[in-house]
Amino acid sequence: MIASQPVLRLTDVTKKYTMGDIVVPALNGVSLEVHEGEMLAIMGPSGSGKSTLMNILGCLDQPTAGEYWLAGDLVSSLNDQELAAVRNRQIGFVFQSFNLLRRTTALNNVELPLRYGGKAAQGTGLAKAALERVGLGHRLKHHATELSGGEQQRVSIARALVMSPSIILADEPTGNLDTRTSHEIMALLQELNRDDGVLVIVVTHEQDISEHCERVISIRDGEVVSDEPVANRRWAMQTQAGGAI
Repeated sequence: MIASQPVLRLTDVTKKYTMGDIVVPALNGVSLEVHEGEMLAIMGPSGSGKSTLMNILGCLDQPTAGEYWLAGDLVSSLNDQELAAVRNRQIGFVFQSFNLLRRTTALNNVELPLRYGGKAAQGTGLAKAALERVGLGHRLKHHATELSGGEQQRVSIARALVMSPSIILADEPTGNLDTRTSHEIMALLQELNRDDGVLVIVVTHEQDISEHCERVISIRDGEVVSDEPVANRRWAMQTQAGGAI
């Protein structure tokens, strides 16, 4: 059930980049609300502003104008140190390119946020639990170079989960994966959303990936052009091994 108060709220958010004497608008008065327990997709062509929107939602960038509220905090007024604290406390990131240390074990990759977040003493136990949560309890000591693309993405999801965030932001999480593995990753994100209550936001340009979500926001020329529920949502079925079929 959707809560009455939004977890994320953007009001007339504008983002402009200055390149010499040229001002390039990336977002133009974006307003939206996202509620606890939702799983939504942000879609748009290259240059539409969806990556800029993702960076603002993830506290990686600040709007030029407008307000961004996250769980009661006015994020658009925070300094860099405060933004870093919000990211560490509330948001887990999953990227298209996995962003793993390739010559480091899965376990050590997942431990990294704990070291930065002041939980190094609990690192091994929490990282192991996160890897087991994504079905990789048997691959703890394998280096990233020894893992398949799907396994590497599961490691990155475990790394996103290890600080127990309330929000996962996934930027093209299936972009480097084949079709079957893509649906396995979306099945995992659906499971985390449904069973653990994690709010999941997926940036994607793939229609079939967006259909695994319950809501799709379409961006074009820096503006929200549609915000609609998914009429026929895809549910990736689970095998006994934990993969999608």
